[in-house]
Amino acid sequence: MRAAALYGILGPLSLSLAMTALLATPATGRPLAAPPPTHPTAVAAAGPPAPTAVAAAAPAWTASFGSPASAVLASPALAVPRGGAAEARGVIVAAREAAARGIAFGRCPSSEELSSDVRCGTVSVPLNYARPHGKHIRLTVSRVRASGPKARRQGALVYNPGGPGASGMTFPEYAAEDGFRKTAAAYDFVGYAPRGVGRSAPVSCQRPAAFAKTPTSSPQHPSAAYLRAMVARARAYARGCVRRTGAALRHITTLNNARDLDVLRAALGEKRLTFVGASYGTYYGAVYATLFPRHVRRMVFDSVVNPGPWQIWYRNNLDQSLAFERRWADWRRWAARHHAVYHLGATPARVLAAYRKAAHRLARKPAGGRVGTGELQDAFVRAGYNDAYWDPSARALAAYLRGNPRPLIALAASESGDAVADENANAVYTAVECNDAPWPRRWASWNRENTALARRAPFETWDNVAMNLPCAYWPLGHDTPMDVTARPGLPPVLLLAAERDAATPYAGAKALWRRLPGASLVTERKAGTHGLWGGPNACVNRKVDTYLLTGRTPGRTASCAPRPAPEPRPAPVPESGKQPALPGGPGGSGAPGMP
Repeated sequence: MRAAALYGILGPLSLSLAMTALLATPATGRPLAAPPPTHPTAVAAAGPPAPTAVAAAAPAWTASFGSPASAVLASPALAVPRGGAAEARGVIVAAREAAARGIAFGRCPSSEELSSDVRCGTVSVPLNYARPHGKHIRLTVSRVRASGPKARRQGALVYNPGGPGASGMTFPEYAAEDGFRKTAAAYDFVGYAPRGVGRSAPVSCQRPAAFAKTPTSSPQHPSAAYLRAMVARARAYARGCVRRTGAALRHITTLNNARDLDVLRAALGEKRLTFVGASYGTYYGAVYATLFPRHVRRMVFDSVVNPGPWQIWYRNNLDQSLAFERRWADWRRWAARHHAVYHLGATPARVLAAYRKAAHRLARKPAGGRVGTGELQDAFVRAGYNDAYWDPSARALAAYLRGNPRPLIALAASESGDAVADENANAVYTAVECNDAPWPRRWASWNRENTALARRAPFETWDNVAMNLPCAYWPLGHDTPMDVTARPGLPPVLLLAAERDAATPYAGAKALWRRLPGASLVTERKAGTHGLWGGPNACVNRKVDTYLLTGRTPGRTASCAPRPAPEPRPAPVPESGKQPALPGGPGGSGAPGMP
């Protein structure tokens, strides 16, 4: 999934659906997580999805990979994780030891760039839960204490922004934002970097300098030569993951992320977990709820990944590409309505022609020697994640077509500027998705299905393929996706979803809602921004606050009117080389791209 390359990236707090990489950030204008790669040169976070996404029946173009029914029949032990018994015992051992040790919080390292009131520590978890007394790794943890009176405090609220590959270390800083103060008065805000991410035993698949190389190209109708090169790069990237990371690579999985979360719960001294997960965080949160239902206190799943075992992860990526096509059409219609401001065309077709004109020009001569068609695509994928990018994207495109490339260079340049962090995020994304589930192993299957899909959804299809293709050549084994379900002891959970979300299509939220009969689904109607909590929709935020503070849900279903449509802003995109501060602004899209 090319989820916005990570929720530092997505909506308010918000899989990746590179899938687009799945992640999100609280919609406060400051990124929550380091953005996933925006221009991987080998193959690349956000993250999530014309139908709005996942149809009940398998789409026609996925026939060669098997239907949901056939997948289930082929996997009779679907609900039992690989090595389940030994690893379940290992979690008990690790959690008991973590509870006894606790977490020694102190000053945060300067490299985290956190404010002075945030404290940091580490929690030790087994690399392999089947061997709890074997090698351990340390996960970095951050915390800010609840601001309210002690009598009203409710313990720790743990947050994950998605990815896979995003760090939640900056989450405690959101406690000072107006939209989170009610919750922050009652809860300690706790963030952490999952295994493999940041300083938590980082993994790598490629030299960061090579990964960050620009410009890259991203043709919507690739030639046979381009596709051959893409396959070669995918093979090389998969080999690089094993070469650079070693034996630890196989243990970077969703199942282990869920197990780590239970050890973190114990280390924090919590009998039951209160958790908010966005994008990919909703998937491993749902896996956690299946594995440890009696350890759940309250859970919010924001922008929901479809957890169907047959969806993880190949089919979710197909659905995501189709959903991004619809969001791309939403943006073109919006730009056409504001033709008087941007002069990109008075119809969606003319706006598309303007975009293609820019792409053609960039293919011949990259802007500033840095922005090619890959970077252009990446910038506009961000607009699919968050409405806040609509105006900056339109202004940058208009300026470029009129001879001023600086706004486009500022918009499309790598958001973090940190090649090491970007490469690490992409490596974790790849490891989790490839380790989690089976993928088609023959290029012919990928080529056939995605060629058919690209006829309907050319905007994102081949970039999504490039990002995930290493999984076709993954030299390690893979897990069996868990059959997420409500088990005895699981309390009601709260699901948030936007009807037109591209990174995590709305059908995924309905799928998880059906699997958890006690869950409550809050829908933002006619909206598509990825990541809802902390954004401009007061209706959504009230329902989250009520649930986290009292445990009350708004019933089996509830809906909120959409946030206001974006309006052209008077100021142009800054030309400083940095992106504008946007409410819930996405980071990179995680688009792969090739030089």
